Amino acid sequence: MQPTLSDHDRDAVQNWIRDRGLGEQLIDVEPLAGGSQNIVLRLRIDDRTVVLRRPPLHPRPTSDKTMAREIAVLSTLAGSGVPHPAFIAGCEDLSVLGVVFYLMESIDGFNPGEELAPAYAADATLRHDVGLSYAGSLAQLGNAAWEGSPLAALRKPGSFVARQVPQFVGLLQSYRHDAYDPESLRGVTELATWLGEHQPPDGVPGIMHGDCHLSNVMLRRDRAEVAAFVDWEMCTVGDPLLDLGWMLVCWPTEPNAIIVGAALAEAGGLASRAELLQAYLAAGGRRTEHLDWYLAMACFKLGIVIEGTWSRYLAGKADQEAGERLHASATELIGLGVRVSQGDNPFT
Repeated sequence: MQPTLSDHDRDAVQNWIRDRGLGEQLIDVEPLAGGSQNIVLRLRIDDRTVVLRRPPLHPRPTSDKTMAREIAVLSTLAGSGVPHPAFIAGCEDLSVLGVVFYLMESIDGFNPGEELAPAYAADATLRHDVGLSYAGSLAQLGNAAWEGSPLAALRKPGSFVARQVPQFVGLLQSYRHDAYDPESLRGVTELATWLGEHQPPDGVPGIMHGDCHLSNVMLRRDRAEVAAFVDWEMCTVGDPLLDLGWMLVCWPTEPNAIIVGAALAEAGGLASRAELLQAYLAAGGRRTEHLDWYLAMACFKLGIVIEGTWSRYLAGKADQEAGERLHASATELIGLGVRVSQGDNPFT
């Protein structure tokens, strides 16, 4: 059963809503699918439907910082053309729910990782063209204003690009235990070396989603358009070209190392990666002579992130099926990154 609000927490949210002048009566609370690491609830406040997002019932040490980051992101994007849920209000007072949480608008759309709107099922043109909207919207995000915004305060000093390889090598090493050796992820050391030796120069900093794929968007039900990017917990100010690489690597056409956007992908007729790139550039997205590096880096980062489940399974802390499936995907991603580094780019 998906978590909802206890009677105590419901009363606390009701009082907070009244104190903030957001409404009088909390009428209904309904769990929503998605947000695998956090709790997402649809609330009915008077005659208005909103969404509450909060950490899991057993928060991680970084959960409150993650929620504060998401609040900063949505506050920064307010008024921009980037598709996102409008921010309503946030609560960093731990006396209310014991965790940081916030309210955002409810998006009228569907998640293509979980369902397929009837219009999309019936029309291959919609399935094709929505990828072009997605790529164009990602270009908008990378160009959105951020200086002087709440998100700017979270930007780390120094070179974003230079931090990437050491940061994710460190993450992989953190998985080490008696039953798991990080070097067992085939090709990862070779790929890390190549990425370090071919690091591109830093460009102008911009907002990046950090985990842009088709399971982290909502699409309009009746037209080929992104309604909103969602799940902003990895968002930062960095190099938007890494989002471009991530989008292309995660696009659910061959090679397809990780399953995202499954409902849309199964229906077929999607745009090609070349068309996505063209749409991204046409919408003002950043150009680069180092696209191979960003593709290889996306493979490297994503492979290392999902390898953590395999390590946890070997330590007896995760499900076997998930561990084996994600380890296979991580191995394939690193292999694809190595191919890119060798000039055999499977994504182009």
